[in-house]
Amino acid sequence: MPPAGALRATLWRRSAMNWSLLEPRPPGKRWLVAGLGNPGLPSTRHSVGLAVLGQLARRLGVADGWARDRRCAADLALASLDDAQLVLLRPRRLMNANGRSVARAAELFGLTAEEVYLVHDELDKPLGKLALKLGGSSRGHNGVRSCISCLNSSAMPRLRVGIGRPTEPDTVKAYVLGCFSAAEQELLPPLLERATDLLLDHIRERSQGLSRLS
Repeated sequence: MPPAGALRATLWRRSAMNWSLLEPRPPGKRWLVAGLGNPGLPSTRHSVGLAVLGQLARRLGVADGWARDRRCAADLALASLDDAQLVLLRPRRLMNANGRSVARAAELFGLTAEEVYLVHDELDKPLGKLALKLGGSSRGHNGVRSCISCLNSSAMPRLRVGIGRPTEPDTVKAYVLGCFSAAEQELLPPLLERATDLLLDHIRERSQGLSRLS
C-alpha cells in the first residue's frame, strides 16, 4: 500500500484533472502539448517527441504527475506556466493513430487546433536542429497526418526535432524505429533542453499576446 502522502497526491492529481475539464478558460490560457511517438518505444528516433515531453514535464515539476486517461487513450499531466495551464499528452496509441488521442483530449479540454502543439521527429533536419512550424502539411509524417485528419485542421503549431535521414532510402523505416546510437545519445540532453526552451518561450509569447488583446 502506498504511503499516505503519495496516496493524497495521487487523489489530488485526479481531482485536479477532473475539475480542469469543468473550468472554462479564456483563449491563450490553456494549451495542449502532445509528444508524438509509439508507446513502449520511448528511446527510438521516431519517439523523440515523447522524450521532449518528458523533459518538459521535468522542467515544469510534473514528472511524477502523469495520469492515464482512458477517454483519450493517453497519459496526461497538468502544469502551470505563469497564468496559463499546460496539458501535456503522451498518446497510448501507435504513431499512425496518435491523432485520435490528441483530438479527443482537445475536445475534452475545449481547445481549438491552434491551441494544440505537436512535438515530433523530423527526417529532413540533422540531429540537433529544431524548427517551430505554424501549421501546414504533414510533410509525410504519419503522426502529424493522423492529427490533421482527426482534428480536421492543419493549424496546429509543431516543434520539429531533427533526427537526420539515412543515406539509403530503403532503410528509413528501420532507421526511425531504431534507437539513437551512443554518439547520438550524448547530443540528446542539450537538445531536449533547447526544445523545451523553444516551446515554453513560444507559448509564453502567445499567451501574453492574447492577454493584451483580451
